[in-house]
Amino acid sequence: MSEKILIVDDEANIRTMMRLALESVGYVVETAADGEEGLRKLSANGEVDLVLLDQRMPGLSGIEVQLKIAKTAPNTRVILITAFGTIDLALEAIQAGASDFMRKPFTADTLRSTVRASLDKPIERRLAVPIGLVVKEFTRTTFNGFRFDSDDEPESESGHKDANVTARFLVRQGEAPPAKVKVILPTYIQELVKTHIDADTVPGGDSFWQALCEEALANYLWQNAQLPEGGVLRIEDLSSGLQRWLDTMSTVETGTQHARN
Repeated sequence: MSEKILIVDDEANIRTMMRLALESVGYVVETAADGEEGLRKLSANGEVDLVLLDQRMPGLSGIEVQLKIAKTAPNTRVILITAFGTIDLALEAIQAGASDFMRKPFTADTLRSTVRASLDKPIERRLAVPIGLVVKEFTRTTFNGFRFDSDDEPESESGHKDANVTARFLVRQGEAPPAKVKVILPTYIQELVKTHIDADTVPGGDSFWQALCEEALANYLWQNAQLPEGGVLRIEDLSSGLQRWLDTMSTVETGTQHARN
């Protein structure tokens, strides 16, 4: 392979590790210590296939660099590297042009699989992403080398409304065959959700629960960089990440209602 990769990170040891890990499998790699240097090298080197971009750096942030790359090199893919992964960051990064995400710390294998998965995807143009679509867009990106799609519609385990919700997904990592993962949303978590959003019913019905299961799986893959044990993820509590997601979706629903009125 001869794809060209630019690494932009202010930590010299991380730059070196990434460069060696990628050069060992045949990539052509250039490095930069900050956003300004990265943009100069991107301009000087012509076509670059992918930029590995740290979010937190002195001077220009990763988001600011992304915006400039989207304007000057729209065919260059960007993987945002960060120790944080919130829905707010996902929204900002997607709108700025990031196609994929990777969480620190990471292994050389995770780095290589994330890079390969990103390079193998078609380039997408995202001029604007409505906040209501952020979670769906986030699950279609690659993070820590994983991406996933819904395997079917959510279902109730016992066939009535007061049952656990089960959602099934196909999780892909690199060129490996897709793995089947089941996410289980217990009834008591459903009640906690309704309490949190202060509603007797959730907007969108089954599609809302499906989106919540997607968010839980995305968070798990982001935090752990591995599949759930036994291919089953059971949502045991209403984590801070899921609460932020609920708050965001509630804001979207309120705004939609106001627009209709």
